[in-house]
Amino acid sequence: MSIRYYTEDTRFPLIKKRIVNSWIQAVASLFEKKTGTISYIFCSDEKILEINKQYLNHDYYTDIITFDYSEKNAISGDIFISTDTVKSNSEKYKTLYTEELHRTIIHGILHLCGIDDKGPGEREIMENYENKALLLLPEEAYKTNKNI
Repeated sequence: MSIRYYTEDTRFPLIKKRIVNSWIQAVASLFEKKTGTISYIFCSDEKILEINKQYLNHDYYTDIITFDYSEKNAISGDIFISTDTVKSNSEKYKTLYTEELHRTIIHGILHLCGIDDKGPGEREIMENYENKALLLLPEEAYKTNKNI
């Protein structure tokens, strides 16, 4: 198991890696999955747009792009998260930045566990799983020295 965190073209977000790693493993286990190699790459809107265009032929900004390399019951992948869009979404939905960031972090894991959100009714299912997962996140994960 290896969960790693990187940045590209942005500052590193304030997350508690050990707590988040345990949480990710707990959520994956709910789907009878174990964690393999997972890389989170926190980046800017411009970087995620570049990735969206290059790999998915999409010409728009998004908060997350998940590349799934999972095999059998071991989830693995590269998860790009635009901290710019996460911040915009937290303002739009009137949530704390840390809550929106954790929601996005687990969104990628849910994709790796096989949950989709593009088809009819799938977005609601994804949001339901996100909400349940957020309830499993220890409260101390939200306690940071500053809230962006």
